[in-house]
This record gives sequence, structure tokens and C-alpha cells, in this order.
Amino acid sequence: MTKELTQIEQTIEKTREQFVDAAKRATKELDLQRMRLKTEIDRANARATRTRTELQKGAERELKKQFRGLEKALEGARKDAARFRDDLVPVMNNLVSARNHLAHALRIDKALASVQRELKRRPAEERVKAKVTAKKTPARKKAVRKAPARKKAVLKTPATKKPVVKQPPTEKAA
Repeated sequence: MTKELTQIEQTIEKTREQFVDAAKRATKELDLQRMRLKTEIDRANARATRTRTELQKGAERELKKQFRGLEKALEGARKDAARFRDDLVPVMNNLVSARNHLAHALRIDKALASVQRELKRRPAEERVKAKVTAKKTPARKKAVRKAPARKKAVLKTPATKKPVVKQPPTEKAA
């Protein structure tokens, strides 16, 4: 039996060694796969970072272009506004002279001058008094209120209950 036991022990030892070797190989392969995946992940992250920075730079360039375009449009609008203001000066001068000619033609200036002369003739106190008296309104009479009419008291009689009369049940004909 010792031979059989030693042989069994040797087989157990060999299977254990084979199992350990297989486990070591599997561990090495898994470590290699892990390392490969880690490098691939690092490369993918680097690619994503590069792409993100390129997109940001591209967007910044686009925004700068748009900004320059808006600045040019604003500058053009400022120049146009300045030109319009310059063009408006003679038009306003012409408008003032046209109003003066129209007032003269309609003789409004003479009417205004006569009103001003009349106002200068009146002393200042009279003008103030005239304004004050014109604004006063006569006092109104106060309305007299009548006392409200009183209602007459009505006596109420208490309600009485009517007695309930029970009627005998009627017999039905069969």
C-alpha cells in the first residue's frame, strides 16, 4: 500500500504543480491583457484630449472671426451715424429758417409781440390777483341729512305643532 500511496502522492504533487503552472500562466496573460488595455485607454484619453483642445481652438478662431466681423459692422454703423449727424445740421438750419419765414408770413410774430406787450403793461401784482381770483370756486352748501325712518315692531306668534294623527292600516282585498 505504500507504493500506491507514494504513487498517489506523486500524482497529487504533479497535478498541484500543473495547477500552479497553469495559474501562473493565466495570471501572466491577464497581466499582459491588463497592460495592453491600460495603454489603449491612455492612448484613447490622449486622443480625446487632443481632439478637445483642437475643437476649442477651432471654436475660438471662429469666435474671433465673428467678433472681428461684428467690430467692423459696429465701426461702419458709427461712421454712418456720424455722417447722418453731419447731414442733419444743414437740414435743421433750413427747418429753423423755414419756421421763421412761416411765422412771419402768417403774422404770428406780430400777434405774439402784441400779447407780450400787453403782459408787460399789466403790473405783476394784478396778474397774480387775476390768476388767484380766476381759480377760486364758490363754496357749496352742505347737504342736510335726514334721520332714517324707523320700522314698526311686528309681534310674532310662536308656531304651534299640529298633532299627528295615525290612521289605521287599510286591509287589502285578496
